[in-house]
Amino acid sequence: MRRSLVRGAVALLPLLALLGGCDMAPSYQRPVSAIPKAWPGATGSDVHADVTAASLGWQNLITDAKLRAVIAQALAHNQDLRAAVANVAAARAEYHVQRSYELPTLSAGADAALVRGLKGAAINSSTYGADIGASSFEIDLFHRLRNLSRAAFETFLSTRSGLAATRITLVAETATAYATLASDRDLLALAQRTAQSGQRSLDLTQSLLTAGLGSAVDVQNAITVVEQANADAANDAALVQQDRNALELLTGAPVPDALLPGSLDELEAGVAAVPAGLSSSLLLNRPDVQEAEHTLKAANADIGAARAAFFPTITLTSTVGLASTALSTMFTGGALNWALVPTASVPLLGGTNPGNLEYAHALRDEDEALYQKALQTAFEEVANALARRAVIDRQLGAEQRLVTASANARDLSDAEYRAGTGDYLDVLTAERTLYSNQQSQIATRLTDITSRLSLYEALAPGDRS
Repeated sequence: MRRSLVRGAVALLPLLALLGGCDMAPSYQRPVSAIPKAWPGATGSDVHADVTAASLGWQNLITDAKLRAVIAQALAHNQDLRAAVANVAAARAEYHVQRSYELPTLSAGADAALVRGLKGAAINSSTYGADIGASSFEIDLFHRLRNLSRAAFETFLSTRSGLAATRITLVAETATAYATLASDRDLLALAQRTAQSGQRSLDLTQSLLTAGLGSAVDVQNAITVVEQANADAANDAALVQQDRNALELLTGAPVPDALLPGSLDELEAGVAAVPAGLSSSLLLNRPDVQEAEHTLKAANADIGAARAAFFPTITLTSTVGLASTALSTMFTGGALNWALVPTASVPLLGGTNPGNLEYAHALRDEDEALYQKALQTAFEEVANALARRAVIDRQLGAEQRLVTASANARDLSDAEYRAGTGDYLDVLTAERTLYSNQQSQIATRLTDITSRLSLYEALAPGDRS
């Protein structure tokens, strides 16, 4: 009997091997991209092959030593990044759990049963046993388990791409917070200089009023300039502290004073612009796009698992052991015993399989749409950043000329007032115009730096798994 069972199992091996190649999952094909190959306004000559994803790493674009140190601190201590790392570890563990179902689980055990009756009774008995076996191991004929493992693995890869996206966002947010702190420090310094300049004008108008040569109106107008600048300085001081708090939240620890930015002047040269000549194919390297594609691949594998559920499921339970009434004879002839219990089941009518398959197809369609949406969002972000980069130099040049002209007008009106040939209202107007234009120039310079960071964030590559 035992020999016939063994022969039957051996005879089934070729059939099992043949059926083992029946993968029910659809063949995965990356969806055709729904985005243009070139950016708005670009021509074929604008795209250069030497601009690769490898050149878009933050270490290549950020050269300011202090900012690099702050970013390194953020990458080491940021809590969102730590949570993302833990999420990847959890997804990896889930994959390992799912993968384990494809392999038999072996367990070993030993037992002893000793029965003793009352004195004089002949019902004493002893039984000893030990066994090792595989419990309910499913033969994966139609790759149901393999596709579930594939889906779990793609989910793991998706979380790893999510980690890369979190890291890129963290770098961009840290550098942006750093630049914002530098900008607000510049605004604070400007407000303080304006207040000092206004105080000198106020002292002059007060002295002229005392000498009977000035007007009380001029004194009050001069006071408005000083107090407006003082109010701005107080607000800017609060913003500087808030900026530092935001930066330290990103870095996960206090940032030493020595690493804080002095001004936009010293930071501007330390943040390079992304090279020109970019192909939209680089968007396929974006981690959020990769994350969406891994999710789509997982949904594709889930369809294979749902299809396989319609076919027979075969499980095996087997044990090999020793049993004897005496412990000393367990390992002698006749003590060996074994059992092989195959179980097969096949769905016939009813059940959840049709609904599960329909659900898997719907999720795949949804994930494909989300993949295309991720590509389109990426394209929009890059196109917007490139649109800003295309005009920022002209805007900066115009701002500089505007500030220069405003400063000249202020100096001329002040000289005329001091010479007694001008009106203080002209000085007041020129002072306010210069102050406003200088504030706008600082804001534009900050926009210049943050637009570079936005383009980096929009194009930075993720994992190539």
